[in-house]
Formats: sequence, structure tokens, C-alpha cells
Amino acid sequence: MVAFTEEVARKIALQERDPWIEVEHDLVCLQHTMVNVALFGPPNAGDRGWVLIDAGLRGSAPRIFHAARRRFGEHARPSAIILTHGHFDHVGSLLHLAEFWDVPVYAHPLEMPYLTGRSAYPPPDPLVGGGAMSLLSPLYSRGPIDISARLQPLPSNHCVPGMLGWQWIHTPGHTPGHVSLFRNRDRTLIAGDAFVTTKQESMIAALLQPEHVHRPPAYYTIDWQSAHRSIIELTMLDPETVLAGHGKPMRGQVLRDQLQQLARGFSRHSVPKFGRYSKSPARTDENGVVWVPPPQLDAGKVLAGVALGAIAIAGMVLAVRAARRSLPTLQHTRNLAVSP
Repeated sequence: MVAFTEEVARKIALQERDPWIEVEHDLVCLQHTMVNVALFGPPNAGDRGWVLIDAGLRGSAPRIFHAARRRFGEHARPSAIILTHGHFDHVGSLLHLAEFWDVPVYAHPLEMPYLTGRSAYPPPDPLVGGGAMSLLSPLYSRGPIDISARLQPLPSNHCVPGMLGWQWIHTPGHTPGHVSLFRNRDRTLIAGDAFVTTKQESMIAALLQPEHVHRPPAYYTIDWQSAHRSIIELTMLDPETVLAGHGKPMRGQVLRDQLQQLARGFSRHSVPKFGRYSKSPARTDENGVVWVPPPQLDAGKVLAGVALGAIAIAGMVLAVRAARRSLPTLQHTRNLAVSP
């Protein structure tokens, strides 16, 4: 378990002052390594006065913990953790946080097999969507994890525990039990990965995050027809503000126009022309995966693609490290330039 200590929090606090993006007065987005988590509740909400939505990647627990204590109070624990879905980049720190805060976790019943140790997710589709993130997808964890002791189903009346005025909406396609959260009063939408606001398949786009509405991450979407229906349903809500699982928050007419374009052209432009799930979805039920279609390409080609993706990422990491090493020299040059 991650040791949440004063020293850990102090080190993180030195690196960032307000580590979140304020989406609404009671909703902030915490970005960590290309994936978002959301914290809902007014500032200084106190113990059990706020809710965490999703739990990021493995290793992000200290940063989530620091952001929560900074926004809600020194010993403020959430009243609930809500999961949009259970992919590895949304539950990576879930076990640590749920245990440390002693908090219930809520998910859709069709997502539970992947959260109770019963079933792994269907295999990814690494050669759809293009980009290093897709190519590397065979290396991502498919689970399952087991949080049975803390897991509860979302209420059947579609209310969201701890989030007055919000409703959950079943938005399958990316996963069987994927949900999005919506508040009608100000038309704020927490979309999860039903759609995202960056091209998540691309490593460069995932890092730079140019703002544009995109389909759900293609390499992990197992039912394109359901994904399309979910996007149509979310488009009909006419959202004013969207916080997705990947990418920066978006709002206003630009958001709505792009979401409508995505919904209208989904079958033509977003569904992969080839791929494991492009014609036939994976079949799942309340116990997990029942059947998956065969892969479209042989393992050798997939592994070659993974190797190329790994080389590309290694090059990017080396470039970033080189840039960081050069920063003191650049700063020294600037100092010389302004010296009398």
C-alpha cells in the first residue's frame, strides 16, 4: 500500500500549487499521465463531504490524496468513489485509496465481473486507431482486480451516491458497464471514455492534448454499435460542459458542434474499417466475457507493431530527459544575457 505521509504530501505540494483544473465551482479535474480523475464537492467540504470519480493509474494515489486534502480539508475523506468503468487507467490507485479512506466503491452491475476477480476484459485491438498508444495496448493490464469487499452497485433509480442532482447514464460500448454522469441543472457531463476530448490512440496527442471531441479509445472499445448509441444519447443531452476521461475539459457551442459531428459521422469515420471488433462485438454478461471474435492479424505483426511503438516512446523519453538536462544551461544563458 502507498504510504500517505506528511513527507509525501509535502514533496508533491512543492511541485504544484493548485494541481487541478476547475471545471465548475464544485467539480475539478485532476490530470495525471494522460488520464483524468474528477473530484466533486465544494471547497473545504470536509470529511465525507465530497466524491472521487475514477482513480487514475497505478502510482497516482499520492497525488490524488494531496489534491483532496488541499481542496477539501486536512482529514477529508470522500463519501464514495464512483467508477465510470474499470480499465487499468481508471482503477490503478483504487485499492490503495479505498482502503486508506475506508470508502465504498460504486459501479454498474455489468462492470462488476472485472472488479471482483471473475473476468478479465476482452483483448485489446492494437492495430486500430493508429498511434503508439494503440500499438502498446497488448501490454496494458486487462485485470481483473478484486474490490469485492467495498464494491456496491449504482442505485437502480439512477441517482449518484454523494452527488445530489446528478444521474448516472449507462453508456456501454467502450466497456459493458460503462457509465457517464450528468447534472441537468447546468448540463455538466462527466463522460468517462464514452467519448474523449483528445485523440487518445496517439502518444503525441495524449501528451499535448489538443482539444477536440473524439471517439472512445479505439484499441479498448469492444462494441462499436453500442458506443455509437451511447454517443447519440449523450449528444441529445446538449451538454454545456464536458469532463472526459482523457483530454482537457471542453464547453460551449464548439463542444456541442463537435459532439454532433461525431454522432452523425460515427459509422463512417469512427468505426474502424478493420479490426477485431469492427464487425462483431465481444459478447459479455453479468459474469464477464462470454465470447470474443478472433484477431484480424497474426501475433507476429502485432508484436512488431508493439516493438515499433516501444522504440518511439523510448525516443520521446530520451528527448524529454535531454531537454530537462539542458534547462540549467538555458537558464544560465538567460542570466548572462540580462547581466549588466
